Amino acid sequence: MKLKEVVEVINGRIICGDAFLDREVHLGFASDLMSEVLTLLDEDILLITGLSNIQSIRTAEMSDITQILFVRGKQPTKNMIDLANEHEMVIMTTPYSMFRASYLLHESGLKPVY
Repeated sequence: MKLKEVVEVINGRIICGDAFLDREVHLGFASDLMSEVLTLLDEDILLITGLSNIQSIRTAEMSDITQILFVRGKQPTKNMIDLANEHEMVIMTTPYSMFRASYLLHESGLKPVY
């Protein structure tokens, strides 16, 4: 699934990384626990989280995850956006809950990590 399709499915908004919307993601992982994210070994993962702080960007970068979806309308700070841009990440936001966003993406073909 291309990231531009993800945005459509979850009624999302792109915060940064517009140039990378043709990237493919095959797996989704929903968590607010960044320690769980650090255990992921797969590629092409969409991180779905409600944890809108700099740690979510840093954890994604350490895990080679280049796309993050913030749920429940969470908005990243300028520092978060700057760091994401530095690492060529796509940051999106959706008004939907983590449960609803995950469901819609799964129904559209995104596979779970586990």
